[in-house]
Amino acid sequence: MAIFVGSGGVPISSPERTTIGGIKHCSKLGLNALEVEFVRGVNMSPELAAEVGKLAKELGIRLSAHAPYYVNLLSEKLPIVKASIQRILDTLDRAERMNADAIAVHAAYYGKLSKEEAQNKMESVTKEILEKAEKLGIKKVKLGYETMGKASQWGSLEEISELCRKFHGKVIPYLDWGHLFVREGGKIDYEAILEHMKKLGIEHINSHFNSVKFSSASKQWVDVHVPIASKTPDFADLAKLLVKRKTDITLISETPLLEQDALDMKKILKGIGKL
Repeated sequence: MAIFVGSGGVPISSPERTTIGGIKHCSKLGLNALEVEFVRGVNMSPELAAEVGKLAKELGIRLSAHAPYYVNLLSEKLPIVKASIQRILDTLDRAERMNADAIAVHAAYYGKLSKEEAQNKMESVTKEILEKAEKLGIKKVKLGYETMGKASQWGSLEEISELCRKFHGKVIPYLDWGHLFVREGGKIDYEAILEHMKKLGIEHINSHFNSVKFSSASKQWVDVHVPIASKTPDFADLAKLLVKRKTDITLISETPLLEQDALDMKKILKGIGKL
């Protein structure tokens, strides 16, 4: 059992606003994970990625990476699909060089496609991405499709799991606990999800954790990140199960409080006998 807790990007309190500085600051804070954020573009050189990986290994920081937000693998416009594939490949390349274990991707919107059509197209484009990644020498890092919260977005746990089964060992569900909570209308069955991941053969779970907001205007839960103190969903309930089930997992804080909530997650885990 190994639990890694860290921040999504450079910690807010880090005096050095670089990935190198963020890794050093995570280590200083007592965190042991960092998700490198390429959400605005993959602007890190291959050489720097190797340097980042070397430092993270020295300091015992487990790395993952997040692909750019501007990705839509199901777009009607071929140039957008091609650009999306390239952004994912660039992220995979830098992640491989920094010895990260997985990347998170906001994959697609259904648009005018039926769910069946969307799934078939996602299978085809995923095959293309993996074949191109193999030619680039990418062998270790996994393509993680993030579980998404909005009904307009491709990325339910089952949709991603279907691709995980087809491309076993290369594609994983990158869990976002807040998104899962939103997609189920303010409910979450932690144990069922953990059991599902076990049946998929996922040895180490990559995930984001944040609470989300209830919109009084729309009368529904929305994908607006709020601190974990809101308990929507409640991290403590997940923490108890992770320890009970001896789960290997990375928990990346994506709340407005970032590293403070990561430290609070670590404190909760420590309080029930882990970390």
